[in-house]
Amino acid sequence: MKKKVVVFGGGNGLSTLLSGLKEFPVDITAIVSVSDDGKSTGRLREEFNIPAMGDIRRVLISLSEVEPIVEKLVNYRFNTSSDLDGHTVGNLMLTALANISGNMSDGIEALGKIFNLKGSVLPLTEDNVVLMAEMNDGKIIEGEHNITECEGIIKKIFYKEEPIIPEIVLNKIKEADMIVFSMGSLFTSVICNLISNDIIKAIDESNAKLLYVCNMMTQPGETDDYTVSDHVNTLNRYLGNKKITDVIVNNGKIEKEVIEKYLVEEQKDPVEIDYENLKDVNIIEENLVKIIDNQIHHDVMKLALAIYSTLL
Repeated sequence: MKKKVVVFGGGNGLSTLLSGLKEFPVDITAIVSVSDDGKSTGRLREEFNIPAMGDIRRVLISLSEVEPIVEKLVNYRFNTSSDLDGHTVGNLMLTALANISGNMSDGIEALGKIFNLKGSVLPLTEDNVVLMAEMNDGKIIEGEHNITECEGIIKKIFYKEEPIIPEIVLNKIKEADMIVFSMGSLFTSVICNLISNDIIKAIDESNAKLLYVCNMMTQPGETDDYTVSDHVNTLNRYLGNKKITDVIVNNGKIEKEVIEKYLVEEQKDPVEIDYENLKDVNIIEENLVKIIDNQIHHDVMKLALAIYSTLL
């Protein structure tokens, strides 16, 4: 029987991780954050009162077995002077299917059958949630896109109203052999899945290992100057009795000119592995660096193999 792996996350980090993991013999459930409120997603959320679908679209594509032209179609973004401007085809499809089926989960399931998914995709909640952040200076920021654009440092995040978590999400967590927290925006893509009492209770009731795939680079406003242990400790503060057991880190070298480019253009630095502060977790080291067009990417197959090996 295949091992059951639940992966939490959102954004490009989650879809990147899943694109490699789907090639291994595991039973994947992706639980996707739905608090994004920018661009096409934000407009559709406001008009139709539905959860964010942008990250869900990316995850569906990453787990799918479709021709490249279908991926291009789903990710196609209109550039026009009409109300279609900025919308992607996939976001419109998910919105339509949510209206047809009555909820986002059933709409995802319907689209998943078309895409021949190698795994299942579940939204964290069906609620139209609003992410909030308290900054270090005490300021309260409402809305994910406002949080990411704020120049302050995040102290903590919470939802404006406690989300209702579907029973299927809680059951998948309880049945998992491993729970993976994806790389990506630590607060607005990963931890936003944990600010629910029901989610934490389900994790505590599971027999799963808790594995975190640490970011290779810091992120301004979210993880400035963070080491690996800072990432792990921040996650652990939001978790309950069960804490991170394993962490995957990059030990590959990043060329100096690439590091300087990220520092100047994006104010990002490589995340340091501070071994002395990681004695309570199993450290899994791998050269995960893949440079494409002078951009740092995770080597998805090396990452997936590292995750899979931890299950054995």
